[in-house]
Amino acid sequence: MSGPAISDHQNESKIMAYQEIDLSTIKTYQASARASKVTTALEGRPMRRGMRLSAFLESLPAVLKADELKAVARAVVDARRLVKPVLVMFGGHVIKTGCAPVLAGLAADGFITHLASNGAAAIHDTELARFGHTSEDVASQLEDGSFGMAADTALLVNNAAKRAAAGQEGFGEVVGALLVEEKAPYLQRALIACAYRLKIPYTLHVAVGTDIVHQHPTASGAAIGEASLRDFRIFASTVSKLGGGGVVINIGSAVIMPEVFLKALAVARNLGYPVKDFTTANFDMIQHYRPGVNVVQRPVLAGGRGFAVTGHHEIMIPLLAAAICEYAETGT
Repeated sequence: MSGPAISDHQNESKIMAYQEIDLSTIKTYQASARASKVTTALEGRPMRRGMRLSAFLESLPAVLKADELKAVARAVVDARRLVKPVLVMFGGHVIKTGCAPVLAGLAADGFITHLASNGAAAIHDTELARFGHTSEDVASQLEDGSFGMAADTALLVNNAAKRAAAGQEGFGEVVGALLVEEKAPYLQRALIACAYRLKIPYTLHVAVGTDIVHQHPTASGAAIGEASLRDFRIFASTVSKLGGGGVVINIGSAVIMPEVFLKALAVARNLGYPVKDFTTANFDMIQHYRPGVNVVQRPVLAGGRGFAVTGHHEIMIPLLAAAICEYAETGT
């Protein structure tokens, strides 16, 4: 009895196999003699219970962002030894992730000499100082038109703009002063009040129409503009002193602060200040175009270093702060 017939198609598939390349004459070399980018000397080390922070930092792999994080921390410590500015810029999410007290601690210890933010960061910081809570449910409150309509928040910030515009105080300075004057219940954790008490600048850089306080009848465009422009001039004065070892760190501001910084740098250089040979860094959960070019790349083309470190604020900011404190303590 004969077996099953083999079709012409089956015969063809056996004959027409895919062609394979012949590897028998490939040129090879020994990995042991090859120049390589990664070595065992760069690898991380096992973590141990009870280890000191200095040991933890040295246990991190000496590559990529771990190395850059440590470089930024050392740059901050070096800047303060040289009595150079450390300018920290940030957006609203930094406050909402609970990092205001961490930055306030760095400022109190002398590692930050100038704080600068958009309007949202100051609003969230102010609400936390006064009420112990912030960040409304936008989706539900937008539906009924109540989003952003907190009159008490708007009154303080808008009055601060008017007071700053009418006198010689900065916008951020007055917000901090008002919180201190009213003895806000949660004042100790407030970054903007901390800056006021330490007598270091907290400059407030507002885009009109972007903040909830602009929705209120208490808002004055003239006052907001005048107050914010004064803070820009204060900001530019700090930028003019960065040359020769200063540090600029942008955290979580994708548009406003990188643009403000670039314009202030242009002003300083236009006026003849030698703003070069300094360090810049951008810390954010996602790396955006403007921080990349306006903070990390363009400003240090004439001399200096720029770093971009990606990660969540609630992890990266405390880690950076801890590294700064440790390097200042150990001198390494």
